[in-house]
Amino acid sequence: MSTLYISTPDAFIGKTDERLRVRANKETLIDVPLIKVDGVVVLGRATVSPAALIELLERKIPLSFMTAAGRYLGRLEPELNKNIFVRSAQWQAAGERDRAVHVVQGFIRGKLKNYRNTLLRAQRQQMTGLETGITRLEQAIKPISQTCAIDALRGLEGAGSAAYFTHFGRLIRNGDFTFKTRCRRPPTDPVNALLSFGYALLTHDIQGAINIVGFDPYLGYLHTQRYGRPSLALDLMEEFRPLVVDAMVLSALNRRALSPNDFTSEPVSHAVSLTEEGRRKFLRLYEQKKQSKFKHPVMGRQCTYQEAFEIQARLLAKYLMAETEQYPPLILK
Repeated sequence: MSTLYISTPDAFIGKTDERLRVRANKETLIDVPLIKVDGVVVLGRATVSPAALIELLERKIPLSFMTAAGRYLGRLEPELNKNIFVRSAQWQAAGERDRAVHVVQGFIRGKLKNYRNTLLRAQRQQMTGLETGITRLEQAIKPISQTCAIDALRGLEGAGSAAYFTHFGRLIRNGDFTFKTRCRRPPTDPVNALLSFGYALLTHDIQGAINIVGFDPYLGYLHTQRYGRPSLALDLMEEFRPLVVDAMVLSALNRRALSPNDFTSEPVSHAVSLTEEGRRKFLRLYEQKKQSKFKHPVMGRQCTYQEAFEIQARLLAKYLMAETEQYPPLILK
């Protein structure tokens, strides 16, 4: 099972028997059995046939739309999961209640420890100048368990993220690319463009996982409620940011899988984005990363990152429904 990414401008997405077919300029670009598809992401403009839409809904395959630069626009969702008990527990925990505080502590601990482990791994590979960042991350991690106000926990998350991104540029061993600071709206350099694009794709995948489990994606704990924002998906993806997107971006740059020619810049806003060929390369690398395997520290078995999205969502549901004593974030060394 994999996600189908469609980035060719003005493509037509149709259904033929039990297969999803994508055509453009009178050529068939993709012809794949629907049983092998677990999500569809359209980047840019495309036409989707009514038959394909109905089939995606019936098979509970989410369809997301993004701009060509990777900005999330929205998604077509199948019928909401019928597990009302998960959503009831999710709503009961909302606010500054103990369960909400506990899961926010878990999300932030997972993210910052994975940040720290990224820097420690680079340090073991003889990379210098990372000591200050590691120390600042440890200082942000230490008080998490004793901090019971969600706003204060957000402050620790912000301090830890700032420490990590201050040193992120040192992890890039490719003279064609540099990184100074995280900028989002819009990203004005290639590295930020890759991170933003990757996080948008990750949001799609995490939201799909929490929908499968039965959550309301718009009610989060770390991220405040905002109209149309999938706050819980953004919460759960925090621990996956360094594990999936950051790791993949660094690998792509350091192995020179992407070059400066794979990027384009807008003359007025100076926004940087991938070219069409660059997007194809990036999407291929992202899909490979999602399907790579590791040993899950809680489950004690091999799984892919794609599977881990749902595993973590189910562990969160079990905690909120009082079936377990704590929520264990995914932390990998």
